Amino acid sequence: MTKNLDELINEVALASRMLYEMGLADASTIERGHVSLRLPENPDQFIIKALGPSLSQTYPGHMVIVNVDGYKVGGPKENNLPNEVKMHSCLLRDRPEINSIVHVHPRYTVLMSVLEAQLQAMCIEGMPLFSKPIPMFESPRLIINEKDGLEVSQIMGEHSAILLQGHGAATAGADMEDAMVSMLHLEEQARMNYLAYCAVGSNHQSLTKDQQMDFVANMRTMAEAEHLNPELAATPRKPGGIWKHYAAKASLKT
Repeated sequence: MTKNLDELINEVALASRMLYEMGLADASTIERGHVSLRLPENPDQFIIKALGPSLSQTYPGHMVIVNVDGYKVGGPKENNLPNEVKMHSCLLRDRPEINSIVHVHPRYTVLMSVLEAQLQAMCIEGMPLFSKPIPMFESPRLIINEKDGLEVSQIMGEHSAILLQGHGAATAGADMEDAMVSMLHLEEQARMNYLAYCAVGSNHQSLTKDQQMDFVANMRTMAEAEHLNPELAATPRKPGGIWKHYAAKASLKT
């Protein structure tokens, strides 16, 4: 069943509050960031939070509709575009396979980008992010113009994440859940990289490529495990437990 515009706006507002509940935007970074969602019925347009409210206090009335050239085409007149809307518009225009972008300033991700330490897979959560090195936009400046938006898109390429040095990160997904959970996993991996960095230095160990490939191959065997066959129906993959947990917490803020 196709969701109407009001339902989609509600979902983006909820996802914005979830970024706070996830610890990806709080204290001095609580108004730094946004999540966008492409309109299924109009793929050249997307929903995003307007400039101003903190992520913890973002509600449907704070949303704007933007086209993939970065211009406002809908929403209350008093709602102004977020400063970095070009990051979203350029990525959504260049990559039709993605439908959501998340940008926030998570502390460990920012810290590791400034240390110029290449993030490595330290746990299974978010491991697919490290199938290739995560690219980086080597400047802390805001992405406020077409030139920088295009450069971010070019550097990110087909990856689902990009670091913005001293500034944060952006993650992309086929839907908001993919983009949001990828950002949560990226920050957890950055935190674990930082702890290893502090413990033994920049040459700390990480999961090897062979170990990562073995994990993926092993996961694919689950369908062959007879004892895991469901009695009635397979457990739905989405929304997953992470999404449901933080959606429930963020829903209490309405």
